[in-house]
Amino acid sequence: MRFKLFGRAAVLAVTGLALLQGEAALAQGAVDNSALSSTTFREHKRTFGLVYTLPKEVNDLLAVTIGGLLREKLLNAGLVDEALRFNIPHVTVLHIHNPDPTTPEKMLKALPKLPPVLNVRLKTFYTTEAAKGAGHPWWLDLGIVKEGPGYDAMMAFNTTATPVLTALRDGPLPRVTGPVYAVMGDAAKELVQTVGVSGLNTVKDGKELRPHNPHNTLVYSMAKFTPEIQAAFDRTAAEFNQILPDGIATAFRTVSIVELGFSGNVLREIYRISLEDGSVLNIATGAVVPK
Repeated sequence: MRFKLFGRAAVLAVTGLALLQGEAALAQGAVDNSALSSTTFREHKRTFGLVYTLPKEVNDLLAVTIGGLLREKLLNAGLVDEALRFNIPHVTVLHIHNPDPTTPEKMLKALPKLPPVLNVRLKTFYTTEAAKGAGHPWWLDLGIVKEGPGYDAMMAFNTTATPVLTALRDGPLPRVTGPVYAVMGDAAKELVQTVGVSGLNTVKDGKELRPHNPHNTLVYSMAKFTPEIQAAFDRTAAEFNQILPDGIATAFRTVSIVELGFSGNVLREIYRISLEDGSVLNIATGAVVPK
């Protein structure tokens, strides 16, 4: 397969990208990690990312099976902001913070070789918080089955995309600073320091490390993740797992460069790149970007 980067060849390829990361960081200006010493969240200016947007048929199925139930449960819990917050449903590759408005264009130019069309299965709803004990933010997610060629290609692409795209950040993502960073484990803190956020695949000492956990998020919350809230939405996740016990099989045929809010919700799509032929669509203009 074109994007199954396993074994020694994969490690050598990604190690080379890691070297390029350092050169790119110098070209972009120094990364500022000073916010990691603060007890409060870093000010959010602009976050851009690379994501797979959910196909229409998946969004439609989620809307008619669990969408109404989820909104009702959020409103009953007093989580009005969460019920109203805008998001283009997606599965994330990575996010970077940088207020520079030319960042999306730089990301487009820096993209490594794309994976093939990704055939995966969305399955298993669950709650999670940014770091255990941080209090917020927290999310209700729908996972991806961690097996099969599509999942393997997705993970391999995360490994190759991480060094070249995180080099474009100006510092850590605001949502992993302050109270979140303070309660992270050492491995997660090291990722925040070196690539700006935890949960990305990297190569360390010649070995590929794969903490990346691809998923689709249905609830983005800055409310306190109290035991009562956690219990209520753990029950919600269990209910949704009963409604969709086999999950949803789907295929990602595109990957998109997007802009996001503080919690990781996608606010707008900027470029849509085909995984079939590599063509790039400028969403705002409707024009195909010349190669």
